[in-house]
Amino acid sequence: MFVVCGEALMDVYAGESTPTGLSFDARIGGSPFNVAVGLARLGRPVALLTGLSTDSAGERLLTALQDEQVDTSLLLRSDAPSTLSVISLDAHGVPRYAFHGTGAADRQITLDTLPALPPTTRVLQFGSYALVVEPVGSALLALAAREHTQRLIAYDPNVRLNVEPDLSRWRAVVEQMVALSHFVKVSDEDLGLLYPGETPEQVAARWLALGVSLVTVTRGGHGASSWTRSVQVDVPSLPVKVVDTVGAGDTFQAALLTWLDERDKLSASAMASLDTQALEAMLKFASKASSIACSRRGADMPRRSELD
Repeated sequence: MFVVCGEALMDVYAGESTPTGLSFDARIGGSPFNVAVGLARLGRPVALLTGLSTDSAGERLLTALQDEQVDTSLLLRSDAPSTLSVISLDAHGVPRYAFHGTGAADRQITLDTLPALPPTTRVLQFGSYALVVEPVGSALLALAAREHTQRLIAYDPNVRLNVEPDLSRWRAVVEQMVALSHFVKVSDEDLGLLYPGETPEQVAARWLALGVSLVTVTRGGHGASSWTRSVQVDVPSLPVKVVDTVGAGDTFQAALLTWLDERDKLSASAMASLDTQALEAMLKFASKASSIACSRRGADMPRRSELD
């Protein structure tokens, strides 16, 4: 089983003015939430470990997880509010973000309240802002440290400066998590924020030297690259009419993990031994999944049958 650790939230889009206020369109989301749904749609057994509110938004997120057959036994419910990411457009159509997450349910997990992992757990997937806010950040870092030698640790930093604008905080957490991870997927945009003086090749080499078995960097419309300690592979992106890119990176991560799982390569040693042909096939599979997501509105990840 996969256990995805992180946040679940509502992306709230501000709409037209009404006679008495504003209209809003709230959509389920959050990077770890999307990865969990993506894995479930690709036929993987998966649970989401997060704090979830008992408010109306939390209930909607719960229903979505149940509908997608994501295991909800690791959810920690509370009456703290759901996180809301409010998105509005200025007069020039440029999006502005207002993040409402202080004291929210997805931050309430502590080391003492971490649920016991199912015995069948093989992979722990971590990512995004849950690792840089407290108390959940310290709890999840402790979980990764505790399980590092027992289970495969996968990580996607997914930097969100509208949540935590301090890049030094992000950098510190990323370095801690990379040292505990066997597989790291990161976007070139995040690398540009975190390490503006280094190339992706330099960062990948440094992370591999720290003990990571497989590093993958996504480059949006310019394709993706993967490294082991002995092999590097680059693949171009697939041509697609982009509707939007919401959830594209989360889809890519879910597809990478699925490809590895279907071939029994979800171990540090197996990933380290992947050859050029295998890495190329893995990236092409994930690129296809991501291109399907980009061709649809919102974080609408593909199902396994769509990739055959």
